[in-house]
Amino acid sequence: MEGVPNSRTKVILIGGASGSGKSYLAARYGRPHLPLDEFYRQMSEDGSPDPFPRTGYGEIDWDHPHTWNRQAALDAITELLQTGSTMVPNYSISISSYTGHRRLRGSGPVVAEGIFLAELLEPLRAMGVNVEAYYVDEPALLTALRRFARDVSERRKPIPFLIRRGFALFRAHRPDRELYRSKGFTVMAKPKLKRLLAELAGSRDS
Repeated sequence: MEGVPNSRTKVILIGGASGSGKSYLAARYGRPHLPLDEFYRQMSEDGSPDPFPRTGYGEIDWDHPHTWNRQAALDAITELLQTGSTMVPNYSISISSYTGHRRLRGSGPVVAEGIFLAELLEPLRAMGVNVEAYYVDEPALLTALRRFARDVSERRKPIPFLIRRGFALFRAHRPDRELYRSKGFTVMAKPKLKRLLAELAGSRDS
């Protein structure tokens, strides 16, 4: 999409491990909340033209950024800034496919969250977007327990897959956090980030 985004509207990126509370924060303080995990690639794209990356145990590695459509996410942010609305897929994790689309509207600040946001900060700044980036710093064990409980209750994937994925993500917790730090994200504990977002969003919540 051509053109310079509306620099008066702030974009706030919230990165963090799966289960760290990104969606909660973005939904509470976003005007609008842009869930960028909805831009996962669909199962039907596996092998079209290239196969998706695999884990060491042979499953599709849905935590690898190549299973995600970065350009579609960037286009959605740009359109939202330029026009005040954009279309967002309804991505079903259980079937790894879209079940439809919905229109998202808002006048800012845009709070975008997802597990691949380390891929977005540099290109957004290069486009001239007014962007701030934060990483939700939660304990690895707490995040893992919260993630597993959520994924089981929502029947996102089979239990054996969730156990293997959970163990892999637990081991990767600290390296992933340092990756975000190296990409320019400010690592911040959730209570402090919550207060900051309330101020940025002009909310009275604290």
